[in-house]
Amino acid sequence: MYFIAVIFILIIAIILILVVLVQNSKGGGLSSSFGGGGGNQFGGVAQTNKFLEKATWGLAIALLFFSLVASISITSKQEAGEQSNIYEHIQNYDFDTKPTVPVEINIPE
Repeated sequence: MYFIAVIFILIIAIILILVVLVQNSKGGGLSSSFGGGGGNQFGGVAQTNKFLEKATWGLAIALLFFSLVASISITSKQEAGEQSNIYEHIQNYDFDTKPTVPVEINIPE
């Protein structure tokens, strides 16, 4: 489940980047290129702006949702008995032996 959520997160993030790059905060961007003269077959500049804004919000919400799904799936996997390597190293570490100290070697120039 985790890997599926990560794949969705990557796809949504790429699409969200593209949608944000298409927009222009000063009224330019993709919506201004559709706003030629007179009537427009694409629904006009306002419709394009509304669509891009809704797409941005929808993708942001989907990104948040799949991030939560990935987080929950990792937590449930660890609670099910699968623990990290760090935990195993701490449990199996021999605290009675002293760690070795690196030796400095002086090489004459």
